[in-house]
Amino acid sequence: MNGNKTFTMIKPEAVAKGYTGKIIDQFIVGGFKIIAMKYVQLSLTQAQEFYGIHKGKPFFDELTQYMSSGPIISIALEKDNAVNDFRALIGSTDPNEANEGTIRKRFAESKSKNAVHGSDSDENALIEINFHFSSKEIIS
Repeated sequence: MNGNKTFTMIKPEAVAKGYTGKIIDQFIVGGFKIIAMKYVQLSLTQAQEFYGIHKGKPFFDELTQYMSSGPIISIALEKDNAVNDFRALIGSTDPNEANEGTIRKRFAESKSKNAVHGSDSDENALIEINFHFSSKEIIS
């Protein structure tokens, strides 16, 4: 069964370049409802905890240092079939392989600086939402 919630972060380079509003607009146009959102900067420890599933992989240190290098926008979204529809909306991790019109095709710099994070499963979406938001912060 597909869930109705997913999680995203607008990454440091996209925030720094002023793409936040344009990216959020794409979420809304894509039929997603924002149920929680905040502007934060992750500490290195928080980034390491969030991406803990990748610990030991060659890109872990670079990823966590990058994700703690500047402010991000954490967002919980709601829509039927949320994870799959969101992954289609953002496009491939590598913007050179992403379909035209996707968020990563439009706003990403590279495979590692790819503008947005997107949950990869219903289970991880809930874990990621709970990592960033308390139940009091979520409006459904």
